[in-house]
Amino acid sequence: MALRLPLRCRLASLATAGAVARPRIARRGLASLPNADPAPGSRSAAIANEHAPYMVATYARPPPVFVKGEGVWLWDIEDRKYLDFTAGIAVNGLGHCDPEFTRILAEQAKELIHASNLYYNPWTGALSKLLVEKTLESGGMHNAASVFVCNSGSEANEAAIKFARKAGKVVDPSGDKHEIVSFKNGFHGRTMGSLSATPNPKYQQPFSPMVPGFRVGTYNDVAAINDLVTEKTCGVIVEPIQGEGGLIAANDEFLVALAKRCREVDAVLIYDEIQCGLSRTGTFWAHGNLPKEAHPDVLTTAKALGNGFPIGAVIVTQDVADKMKVGDHGTTFGGNPLASRLAHYIVGRLSEQSLQDTVLARSNVFQDRFTKLKAKYPNLVKETRGRGLILGLELSEDPSPIIKAARERGLLVITAGTNVLRFVPSLTITDEEINKGLDILDDAIAATR
Repeated sequence: MALRLPLRCRLASLATAGAVARPRIARRGLASLPNADPAPGSRSAAIANEHAPYMVATYARPPPVFVKGEGVWLWDIEDRKYLDFTAGIAVNGLGHCDPEFTRILAEQAKELIHASNLYYNPWTGALSKLLVEKTLESGGMHNAASVFVCNSGSEANEAAIKFARKAGKVVDPSGDKHEIVSFKNGFHGRTMGSLSATPNPKYQQPFSPMVPGFRVGTYNDVAAINDLVTEKTCGVIVEPIQGEGGLIAANDEFLVALAKRCREVDAVLIYDEIQCGLSRTGTFWAHGNLPKEAHPDVLTTAKALGNGFPIGAVIVTQDVADKMKVGDHGTTFGGNPLASRLAHYIVGRLSEQSLQDTVLARSNVFQDRFTKLKAKYPNLVKETRGRGLILGLELSEDPSPIIKAARERGLLVITAGTNVLRFVPSLTITDEEINKGLDILDDAIAATR
């Protein structure tokens, strides 16, 4: 049997082989665009072709293979540079490979990575304490008390749903108080509980039947709340800004009325701020502008919490915490020292007022440019959505050709909902980088007309 080289050696061989192919690509005219999608004979294609057969095909990926990141920039294996307006889907709040983040990662990896939740470590509790303190300081969730640390957004929402179910059992031991309410166009994850709260046939039908006991309401429909949230409701989960659903914001009247109804029937109110939280709106939490009576009983977070390292967290009130007992929930990796120390640094940075002020200023740059795009392409650009640096541009047609044209010109942008371009860049992005990216987007739109 022939010896198989280690992966790093095979990647190096592919890169070397690809160096020969590059002049051939240029002669075919495929390099007429600065970042034309790599051709079949490229290094990128060689890696994709080797790896794809071993990967479950749950994603349709474009051709570039990314190997390096810094700030708001990514480089592919062809050594081409891309301006990243996706930030790993609102994950890299401090940008790619933040230097201090990288230093902490290396330092902690030499000390202790994992010892399990059977024991204390210095960082799980420190992160939990900091999350509670910064939440209270920010004016959000005024009665935040304690935290459950896990590994992802789906896990955070799964825990929140379980917490609500347990609270329902404590309030009504008969088990009749078990229904969870969620809303159309909401997205809460891919695990069976969080998926059952994500009322999108595209996601649910392949895995039906869903977990029983879920009801679906219409987002921002105040009049329907009383019939939707009843004495049988144990929990309500809602995004203050629907990310995957198209960057649609809940209005204050709706969230205030929803919270009031939850108090009336003793249901747990869960705010899913996995995408819109951690200063992405210009406040530490997206609900931070709401009066105290509209604050949640449970708040879920992930994405930017780890800046690319897997971690999630659930912040709860004392009342919810008191209803949970030893053994009610758990996680093997959640709260490991490495993830918790990294998140502790991230929370410290993202809670800075100066950063939040910068987010609001950068948002204005985007909004001004969006206004100009709408004036230039009135039949294409319909509406601007979102707040801070979680923004959407609703179009009158499928944006896929524009996304491809932008990518081939050096800009990465993604979609949300129906015909909506989503803009969730690093919170450290500069005015110059925003304008450069939107210049590219303008060129991409023009190329597809």
